[in-house]
Amino acid sequence: MSQNARAIGDGSLAPETAAKAASARDALGERDGVLVAFSGGVDSAVVAALAADALGDDAVACTARSETLPAAELEDAERVAGEIDIPHETVTFSELDDPNFVANDGDRCYHCRTMRLGRMYETAKDLGIETVCDGTNADDPGEGHRPGLRAVEELDVFSPLLDAGIAKEEVRAIADAYGLSVADKPSMACLSSRIPTGLEVTEERLTRVEKAERVLREWGFEGFRVRDHDGLARVEIAPDELERALDPAFADAVHEHLTDLGFEYVTLDMAGYRTGSVSPGGDDEGGTDDAADDEGRSDDAADDEGRSDDAADDEGRSDGTTDDGVDLSRQYPR
Repeated sequence: MSQNARAIGDGSLAPETAAKAASARDALGERDGVLVAFSGGVDSAVVAALAADALGDDAVACTARSETLPAAELEDAERVAGEIDIPHETVTFSELDDPNFVANDGDRCYHCRTMRLGRMYETAKDLGIETVCDGTNADDPGEGHRPGLRAVEELDVFSPLLDAGIAKEEVRAIADAYGLSVADKPSMACLSSRIPTGLEVTEERLTRVEKAERVLREWGFEGFRVRDHDGLARVEIAPDELERALDPAFADAVHEHLTDLGFEYVTLDMAGYRTGSVSPGGDDEGGTDDAADDEGRSDDAADDEGRSDDAADDEGRSDGTTDDGVDLSRQYPR
């Protein structure tokens, strides 16, 4: 039976989407082996599922660990790789080693992606694999300022979703057909996207943004960003959750928690959460599945190299606090 004749996942896909997915799977199957730059987001997860379907153990997922993604994302990546039943590798690097990245100009994502994909190619070579592929989908090239795509082209990364014309909604449908838990996972841009263009990316800023967003997540918010304007925290909340954030009790609690983390001022952006509000062209490029940046980053909670906080300890102690004394379990009244 040909690859095209074999159903994708549970066979529930619409015919046009199924044909595109089968085309991507066939293209992957023509390779001797592939390394999938894997964040655990929906785009890279679908590429990994198609690759595993086509190549079995000759497909490998690889997640890169750095300072710019919340530590919890590695756990997601490991879990999703387990769902797919694909071998999972991790590599470590630091964007902060590159002064061009630290400068945070309009090409920050280009510098970051070049570094990360370079590490992917090194790992692939060590494994005897020639092809590195990523999760760029057919919607990504048209979504504004995407310097990371230039790195993909320059390094000759294979983008099977893009080549097959698979758009984001089709990616989610394919993930659902494979039974992947990330089918509806929201996009998650890397932490550096919370720092306005032109303001240096530092470990201190990345760390306090990560901790601030962890507090909001503990309080049950789903769509949000904490932007770091050189010590001023601008909190963006999704429109459908904004009413909760207008509670005076929330205002008091978020001010207390975020100033404890090192922010001097805390503001609530009344326009609500929108991607890329501090970046050129209005895009959050640089993270787990946020359009053009789904090639596999995360931090290892057990081996969080290059952070000021120990991720293994700072995820929340048994008494509900972190090393910094921030009480993550304390809920504001609502």
